[in-house]
Formats: sequence, C-alpha cells, structure tokens
Amino acid sequence: MESSVAIIALVVFAYLLAGFVKGVIGMGLPTVAMGILAAVITPAQAAAILIAPSLATNVWQMVAGPYFLGLIRRLGGMLLGMFVGAWLGNGIITGSNAKPAAIGLGIVLIVYALIGLSKVKFSVSRASEVWLGPSVGVGTGLVMAATGVFVIPALPYLQAIGLEKDELVQALGLHFTVSTVALALVLWDGGAFNLSLGTLSLFAIVPAVLGMYAGQRLRKRISPETFRVYLYVGLLALGGLLVGRNLI
Repeated sequence: MESSVAIIALVVFAYLLAGFVKGVIGMGLPTVAMGILAAVITPAQAAAILIAPSLATNVWQMVAGPYFLGLIRRLGGMLLGMFVGAWLGNGIITGSNAKPAAIGLGIVLIVYALIGLSKVKFSVSRASEVWLGPSVGVGTGLVMAATGVFVIPALPYLQAIGLEKDELVQALGLHFTVSTVALALVLWDGGAFNLSLGTLSLFAIVPAVLGMYAGQRLRKRISPETFRVYLYVGLLALGGLLVGRNLI
C-alpha cells in the first residue's frame, strides 16, 4: 500500500472521528476506524494501522483506576480465551483474498449496530462467568482474527456481568488493550506489517488523541445516548457498504 496523500488524509479523518467518538462515549475507536478505513483499503491494512493508536488511547484507561487486579482475576479466562480464538482464526484476515475479511467486518459492524440500536440488555450470573467468559473470549478472538474488530461478543458480555460504571470503563480499557496485542500478533505472524503501515500507525496516534480530547471537551454538551444512536446508524451504513461492495 502506497502512503499517498489520499490515504494519509483518510487516516487523519478516520482517527479524528474515531478519537472523538471515544472521547464522548468512552469506546468505539477501533470499530469506527476499521469501518472507515476498510471501505478503501483491505481489513488487514486497516488493522495494522489500528495498533499504535489503539494502544495509545487504551493503556491509560486500563490502568487508571482501583479495579485493575480485580478485573484481571475476573476477566482472565475471557482474555486468555481471546488468544486461543486468535490462534484458531490466524490467517483469515491476512489471507490473499481480502473479500471474506471485508464481508465479515461488515457483518460484525451490522450486528454490533443492531444490538446497540435495539438496546437489548443481557444479564449473566456470576456463576456462569466461569465457563461463559472463556467461551466469549474464544469467540471474540476468532472474530478479531477474521475481521480486525474485537467488540463481538465481548462488549455485550462485559455490559452483562454487572460491573459498576467505573469498573466497566476500566474493563473496556483492559479488553481493548489486550485485544490489540492479540491482533498485533495475528498481523505480525501473517506478514501484514510493513514500514509504510507501521509509520501510518504511529502517525495515527496524533489525530486519535486530538479527536479524543475534543470529544472529552464536548461530552457535557452532547447527550451520550443520542450520540450513540447516530454512531450505530453510521456503523450500520458502513457495514452495509462493506458487505454490498464485496458481494458484487
């Protein structure tokens, strides 16, 4: 992939918007950035660019709070399962045919958006976490290895296990950080990194952080719930575009 002016401009736009979304609602950077970039470049290339800004914007969220060790113990099975799923799905996103990964990404965006728009509330008992957590981890790892996105089924699960608001924020930071590391290993093993993509990934940190700062500043002036609706509608449209253009 050539680092053309058009691609650089797209990366700036994608990460300004994705960072803004994360600044307003505390999540969404990987999903938004992947959805936008994969409409123009391959999912593997988009995922490679994702690594540095995702780590830069989630590590602090992961460690900033008193729940880190407790979350490690509670979510350890899910996080380990994610590496198993990533290993099982290794080679899908980095394969020579990018269409299956693009279609898969589109489907994941559509499912994620529909769950968000439906406002379905799941509930998981503490006893069920012992076996369900690792299963969710394996499923998330498989989806991630195929599409570069790690929100399904992990996010509905994290929202269903009864975490307090601050715990959930820190849990999301932990999940996104560990998922990014697992994704980086998948891409590295599949030879999806090169100097151009690595440079773009580091460069993307700047618009991501700027967008996040702007989103945090405007959070009090924007209704997060209304903003989520617009986000899900946008992801639904992106998902439909990805599926449609790769099936034709």
